[in-house]
Amino acid sequence: MKALLVLLLAQLCSASLVPEREKDPEYWRRQAQETLRNALRLQRLNQNVAKNLILFLGDGMGVSTVTAARILKGQLQHGQGEESLLEMDKFPFVALAKTYNTNAQVPDSAGTATAYLCGVKANEGTLGVSAGVTRDRCNTTKGQEVTSILRWAKDAGKAVGIVTTTRVTHATPSAAYAHSANRDWYSDGEMPPDALEGGCKDIARQLVENIPDIEVILGGGRKYMYPKNVSDVEYPHEEKHRGTRLDRRNLVQAWREAKAPGKVAEYVWHRRALLALNLSRVDFLLGLFEPGDMVYELDRNNETDPSLSEMVSVAIRMLQKNPRGFFLLVEGGRIDHGHHEGKAKQALHEAVELDRAIGLASRLTSTQDTLSVVTADHSHVFTFGGYTPRGNPIFGLAPMQSDVDRKPFTSILYGNGPGYKIVAGERENVSAVDFAHADYQAQSAVPLRQETHGGEDVAVFARGPMAHLLHGVHEQNYIPHAMAYAACI
Repeated sequence: MKALLVLLLAQLCSASLVPEREKDPEYWRRQAQETLRNALRLQRLNQNVAKNLILFLGDGMGVSTVTAARILKGQLQHGQGEESLLEMDKFPFVALAKTYNTNAQVPDSAGTATAYLCGVKANEGTLGVSAGVTRDRCNTTKGQEVTSILRWAKDAGKAVGIVTTTRVTHATPSAAYAHSANRDWYSDGEMPPDALEGGCKDIARQLVENIPDIEVILGGGRKYMYPKNVSDVEYPHEEKHRGTRLDRRNLVQAWREAKAPGKVAEYVWHRRALLALNLSRVDFLLGLFEPGDMVYELDRNNETDPSLSEMVSVAIRMLQKNPRGFFLLVEGGRIDHGHHEGKAKQALHEAVELDRAIGLASRLTSTQDTLSVVTADHSHVFTFGGYTPRGNPIFGLAPMQSDVDRKPFTSILYGNGPGYKIVAGERENVSAVDFAHADYQAQSAVPLRQETHGGEDVAVFARGPMAHLLHGVHEQNYIPHAMAYAACI
């Protein structure tokens, strides 16, 4: 009798979750027919030359993250969530990219960045070099350097820019300008003696020297630009934020000095200074808003740190001054960090902010002359399930308890990571903790200090001139070749 009552209650609740309009078959037929009409319109291909190229990279933004971010976006707008649309969902062409590195089935962000920026697959942990380079071995680098689509666009006379929520010397942005046998060589202070003696340059130095006329560089990473033990401008009393450079160079000053006479190069480290700039009078812009990575969007100080959307707005308005167009790399880099920490709420809010930036960029540009591509470097072992009903809070519980240990569980789970907890010899009872907290670490099957990447394909969304070149299943290194072809560079 009790089981029957539970079943009846579940059916009643389920019925109430269905919006009234969705009970009418005509709702679904009309929706499908509109989608069909839109698909037929795509037969008239946009074969314009792409004046502008924008590559949006969600670091660690696998398909499960995209779906969960869509639901979160809808729920933040007081909807049930599943029916909502991300900005990237509106892109008409979608492909899958195979993410493996030349020596890794499950890849890292450096080898993948080399693929989707330089058009060449590479070993894990290496940047802007071919698979002939072994990680950590400086002496294998010479002659193996490969250039990126940012360089190709610059050589074609376009303006170029990098915007990221990580350090500007992190794996994704640095593959655009650097060549390194180790992604972690942020400054010479992180390099081993043999690499320094072998003549290899740290990544921050390469940022300033390799392509000195990048018009826009916005993100974090101040400490790698300053001499060791120099206090940070924003956190003067915190030792961990002090400069790291052993060569005693001030690379912000070197960045300024590398500009041609008469050119205006502005450096900012504060949100207000960024937003107060008269961009018509600025030729080059460097903004470093944190000593390391930028703060998670949920924790961001609205006074001192700009959002990803704000940085993208400034970057596009700067780059649009070039009549030949531009290439812009935009990275939502801390999606990845949230997942590694098992903090799904942080990761998904980062993904929603990246999507907000995509929408803003769409409003500032035209699909007639701007090719926009959204993709990820790799996935994560992140999932959500548990037969949740329609509109279930994305950070909420599954509707039933485990039929093995009789405890509840959250819909979101990880295959491995720091959320593995045993209490009194059993799985932790999540109803006894605040599983909706921003820093809650979702339960995982295997204990690890850091959750790992996933190895499955990632989505590639494309809109604008020649976007139809991105279709089907591709090797990840195909992406910059298709984008370059669209722009005739």
